[in-house]
Amino acid sequence: MRAQVLKSYDESMSSNQWITAENIAEPKLDKSTDVIVRIGAAGVCRTDLHIIEGVWKRFMDPDGTRLLPMVLGHENAGWIEEVGSDVQGLKKGDPVIVHPKISDGLCLACRRGEDMHGEGPFPGVDCNGGYAELLKTTVRNIVKLPRTLEPRDVAAHADAGLTAYRVVKKATRTLLPGQFCVVIGVGGLGHIGLQCLKSMCASEIIAIDRSKVGLDLATECGADHVVKADGTEVAQVLELTDGKGAEAVIDFVGERGTTVTGLNMTRAHGTYFVVGYGDDINISSAELVLTERSIVGNLVGTWAELTELMSLADKGRVKLITKEYALNDANQALRDLYAGNVKGRAILVP
Repeated sequence: MRAQVLKSYDESMSSNQWITAENIAEPKLDKSTDVIVRIGAAGVCRTDLHIIEGVWKRFMDPDGTRLLPMVLGHENAGWIEEVGSDVQGLKKGDPVIVHPKISDGLCLACRRGEDMHGEGPFPGVDCNGGYAELLKTTVRNIVKLPRTLEPRDVAAHADAGLTAYRVVKKATRTLLPGQFCVVIGVGGLGHIGLQCLKSMCASEIIAIDRSKVGLDLATECGADHVVKADGTEVAQVLELTDGKGAEAVIDFVGERGTTVTGLNMTRAHGTYFVVGYGDDINISSAELVLTERSIVGNLVGTWAELTELMSLADKGRVKLITKEYALNDANQALRDLYAGNVKGRAILVP
């Protein structure tokens, strides 16, 4: 089958070709609960860029020999191609979206519903993913799509949408009408987070981005206020919030200085939610104690939360804005994402 393969890291991100088009062996059913999905679309994520530049190498592949070569792609949707003998309720041709983390369902984390913290592989991150024609997963990872949705409409929800939904779900448990929520970064995740916020709470939303494309997208997705990240964003947020800052700040960037500005626009007893990553977070213990601010990390969500998100998508409450690329143009999609030239989310269509 056709696939796009990462063969080496590029810490300087200077190469013109990060991944290579190859024909590789098709995945086979190994267990009676395995499922083969024919990929209809695969999302292109900033995490893919971090993998390429070796950010994950120090955690998972310190000697640079364990993971590569590997097929990227952890945001996948498509149609059932083949199922194991113990799989029920799925047949060839069923449209599905794939939860990205494969877990056995038996460990304590899985039994508590926290699938993403369970033991098991993460296709596209530590084993072959969906930048290909076929993907092997398990029945526990499959969410059947409503009739209103096509795989290419929702593929990026498998991680970007699911992560955005999970952090918004956390934030909206305490956000009240008249309060403020800041969204930093209105790209592939941020535009989904904005729509989830509009659907799930009545707080005022302040969207921050450094580009006109991002600010226009924020307005399109329902932000109450848009602020350009030009060095004055903290002052502008403080002005909008009577000098106190926002009750919740959701940082979908997590680098290029946003961990400083994000904390500075979080009011006392507020919560700074970190989704994007790259920078360190620096705050003195005294300041943390005196302000009682909380800092909350956010990973991808659960299988149940992916099902909840599909319900919102089915009702038209959350729509992905995407730019499509052919599978053969995967390097161009990654380059465009790296350059900040993608509105919403890039997806690869085999």
